[in-house]
Amino acid sequence: MNLMIERELREQLEQLPADQQREVLDFARALAARKRGAARGQVLTQFGGVINKEDLGLIAQAIEEGCEQVNSDEW
Repeated sequence: MNLMIERELREQLEQLPADQQREVLDFARALAARKRGAARGQVLTQFGGVINKEDLGLIAQAIEEGCEQVNSDEW
């Protein structure tokens, strides 16, 4: 690894809170997996757990409220 890049990356990471450090790690893992030619599903599994449960609940609620409803005047 290029020592200048490693040093700069370390300095930047030290300034980030833990949750953003985790995002950087997840992104780096995704890049490494893509470079190895991993299947798309394998790359996506690295992001499992990234969305917190409260946000997942809001997403599920929005889907329930907004999907499977037909507005006959819309078409």
